[in-house]
Amino acid sequence: MPTGKTPAELGTDWKRVQREAAQDAPIAFDAQAEPYDPNDAQAVAAFWNAATIRRGRGRPAAAVKRPTLNMRVDADVLAAFKATGPGWQTRINAALKEWLRTHSAA
Repeated sequence: MPTGKTPAELGTDWKRVQREAAQDAPIAFDAQAEPYDPNDAQAVAAFWNAATIRRGRGRPAAAVKRPTLNMRVDADVLAAFKATGPGWQTRINAALKEWLRTHSAA
């Protein structure tokens, strides 16, 4: 998702990364804190060959499954909810629930 920020604002100096990669200088290594020497190709291969990758379950299952909805809303309404930040879909759901509480089912 585009943020509109420059790489420097995101905290990554890609020009520095590219410059250092081109130099191919040894990577600093602390044997006390790191599992293998990143400068030793055999150590890197041995570490990753022995690695076990486990995936988590992701988001916990909801008690009540919500159906997926595809609906059209005015662009300004969508923009206003998105401008409130993460959780905007939950806030739309809350606004719809509030509307239901104040209006009859007919």
